Amino acid sequence: MLKNKTTILFDLDGTLIDSVPDLALAINDMLKTLGKEEYDEDTIRYWVGNGADMLIKRALVGRVDVTDDKIEPELFLKAKKIYMSAYHKYLSVSTTTYECVEETLNLLQKRKFKMAIVTNKPYEFVPPLLKGLELDRYFDVIVGGDSCESKKPHPAMLECALSQLGSTIEQSVMVGDSRNDIQASNAIGMDSIAVTYGYNYNEDISIYNPTAIFERFDKIVEVLL
Repeated sequence: MLKNKTTILFDLDGTLIDSVPDLALAINDMLKTLGKEEYDEDTIRYWVGNGADMLIKRALVGRVDVTDDKIEPELFLKAKKIYMSAYHKYLSVSTTTYECVEETLNLLQKRKFKMAIVTNKPYEFVPPLLKGLELDRYFDVIVGGDSCESKKPHPAMLECALSQLGSTIEQSVMVGDSRNDIQASNAIGMDSIAVTYGYNYNEDISIYNPTAIFERFDKIVEVLL
């Protein structure tokens, strides 16, 4: 099905790593500093996936659906400054890779795949996080949420990664856990592989029509090799 691919773009949070424990620490640090209600990790888990700005806004209003005009700009800017500082502190306290991630990346690297990270997480957090988890050696390119003009599900980040890698859409596949990854791929006609264990707002990922779906990360090699 995907045996002709030479390039793999990976989402990060919810695909390669479970970062929610540390994101929750940073969000609750922010909320406590602002004198607002804190939330449990399971609640915050469903707010992850659209980048730091959206995560902060969801925390400020306490729900997934956010109306920007209900958040004072000054409050948001203050909250973001606190959150960014806190997340630097908690970046890799409890974040872990999912099962078989490193072994699979190692195999794909040995098979000479070009690999990139394409994540809505702000770029400044990504290199130190990958280094701390000893994953940095696998990736030729990193595209963060502030690296391009638009975040996923807009396809700009995928196109930016392909440009840096020197790869075409036809040579490439996107691997991710959420609708943002699959919708971004579909927008430019790129094949995609969805994993079901990540952060997808309790939705069935199949409704977004990925090329393939797997429950375990290591299973992706079945269609790539």
